[in-house]
Order: sequence, then structure tokens, then C-alpha cells
Amino acid sequence: MIRVRFAPSPTGSLHLGGALSAVANRRFADANDGTLLLRIDDTDEARNVPGGAEAIVADLEWLGVRWDEGPVRQSERFVRHREAAHLIGEPDDEGALRYGHTTLLRPDGTPTYQLASAVDDVDFGITHVIRGSDHRANAEIQAELISALGAEPPEYVHHGLLLGEDGTKLSKRHGASSLADLRDAGIPPEAVRTYLEELGLPKHDVHLDLPRLRRLSIEALAALPDDELAARVGVPVSVAPVLRGARDLAEAREYAAIVLEPEHVDVDAPETLARFRELVESGVDAKGIVRELKAVGGDLKAVRLALTGRERGPELAAVIASLPPDELLRRTVG
Repeated sequence: MIRVRFAPSPTGSLHLGGALSAVANRRFADANDGTLLLRIDDTDEARNVPGGAEAIVADLEWLGVRWDEGPVRQSERFVRHREAAHLIGEPDDEGALRYGHTTLLRPDGTPTYQLASAVDDVDFGITHVIRGSDHRANAEIQAELISALGAEPPEYVHHGLLLGEDGTKLSKRHGASSLADLRDAGIPPEAVRTYLEELGLPKHDVHLDLPRLRRLSIEALAALPDDELAARVGVPVSVAPVLRGARDLAEAREYAAIVLEPEHVDVDAPETLARFRELVESGVDAKGIVRELKAVGGDLKAVRLALTGRERGPELAAVIASLPPDELLRRTVG
């Protein structure tokens, strides 16, 4: 049976390169009727961040990547790791245990990443290790350790890294480096998941394509029903029309605030506002109101200012459609 694992370190929100590996492992498991184990590689205490493991779990749930087993924390298996190390060799005078040039146990007896990873891959029956090419150098020693434990090494598959547009390591200066960055920017998880699935298992390093992500964001929001879109923004479903023009959830929240939290300004366009109220009272729909006002040379900017207190924002017809008639009338009374 195919068994894969996703094994991030608890250093905070999941890096986009790690998210690429997570999606690749899930897809490989699904394509082969296999199982995905979530393992938290927390053997290096100096790198661990409080709440890091919980952040990773939340990120995977947000991205829609499920796991079948785990999460398993490596730190909770240190007794097993030490036992396995003693099957391979004996500690030196300092208490450290080495295999060739590789330290398996530190002088204080704690296991290193290489040992813990190899032992866990054996114990959990991992058949394929799918990860970024920055781990390629680890494959040889891990395979040797697994063989030394009397097991068959898994098949190692290394994919290209996700880099910034300038070819350097991805960071916030590139616009995003983690799932938290994209979530804060309002990119919906469906767009991120689709983008990572499009990348698949790149043979070579690839550059983050933010324009593509933003196009996918627009498509993902367009596919959401009104109630779901409104729920994600945290506003009543009646405001859905104004959300439809947003490119991401952050912009959708801004648009909702323009409608729901208007600023008061004095508007001097009595004829336009009077005609606007007549159309509202006559039951004309939003697009019809805008069309009629244009036909008579009405001051559409004045209507926008009366309704929102702002000169710019979502399409005027969407603003009108998002407010009930009584509120439209109240805001346009001089």
C-alpha cells in the first residue's frame, strides 16, 4: 500500500514551498489509493515556535489538505529513536552517537533530524518521500540509515522549489512567502490550492506567479454562492452584489465597509437626488436606476457621494442593489 508523509517543522505558518509539498503528497496518495501521514518534525528545539504545530494544522485545514493519520510529533518518539540508534552504533565518550560523519544522537541523548526521520519512515511504513529539492542531500544518508535498520528505503521524489520572481528564496518582499501572507491578503484558499495543483511536481525551480494567483482569486470568488461569499466577508447576504466586484476577500471587506459604514458629506444635486428617489419609489431595479439617470444627464457622482460619502468604490449599480429601498431614500434626503 502506498504511504506518504508530509513532515513540516513547527516554525510558524506554512511556507508556500511546504504547501506545494503538502498538496503534492495529498494528490499522490489520492491517485494511488494511499495514505498521508502528517508528521511534525520538531527535533530541533531551537527552531520550534510556540504554537507552530497548531499553525500548520490550521493552515492545512484552510487549504483543504486533509491527512489520514497524525499529527505525530517526532519529539514524542525520542525513546524509540534512541533505541534505534543503539541498533546502528554505540555512543562515544561524550555520549554522542555518530554514523560516519552524521550525528544521530547528541551528547545529551536527543535524536537529530536525520535519525528521527529515518526511524519514523521505517516505523510508519512510508513508501514514497515527496519533498522539495532542498532535501535532496538528505536522501542518501536517510536511505543508508533505513538500510542499517534492516528495512527497505522509500522511493525519494524531489520537486523544484518555489522562488521569488527574481529567483531568490521566497520572502515577504516578493509579495508573499507563507499561507498566512496570502490569507491576510484576502486570497481565498481555493485559488491557492488550484495554483499549487497547477504546479504539480515541478522538475525545476519555479517563480511565484502572483498575477496568476490573483486571476485564480477572482475566479474562486465568482464561483462562490452569495451566502458563502457574504459569510467569508462577515457581512449580511444582502450586501453580496457589492462584493461581486472585488478581486479578493480583503477588497471585498473594503467594499462592504463602503456600503455599510457610509461617511456623511453634503451633496448639492437636488434634481438628481429627487429623480433618484422617484425611481427607487417606483421599484426600478439598480441597473435601471443608473441607466435612467444617465439618460437625463443626472449627476451619478452625487448619488455615489450621497450613498457612501466616497467618490470611488464599487459599481454604483452594485451599491444601490446592496441597500434596501428605505435606506436608499434615507441617505439621499437632503
